[in-house]
Amino acid sequence: MNITIGAAELRHDPEDGYVGQVRFRVEGHPKEYEITLFSEKGKQWDYGLHFAAESGSEAHIDEVEAFLEENDDAFDALVRAALAAESKA
Repeated sequence: MNITIGAAELRHDPEDGYVGQVRFRVEGHPKEYEITLFSEKGKQWDYGLHFAAESGSEAHIDEVEAFLEENDDAFDALVRAALAAESKA
């Protein structure tokens, strides 16, 4: 599965930790996705995956979620995009 990363942002609050969003597209999927990333200290990341602008196929989002769970490199690329966005802010 090929992903193309678009816009990214990350905010850090000393009390709440890190919260960021990364928009991305998946080759062959018609809708854009957005992942919201959460981390207390910037090391262990939790996330919520959703469609960026409008709803799409539940089968597609399930497929992307399974891919991110199994593919550390893809998930890490999304985290790196958010971290890079923070350093530009």
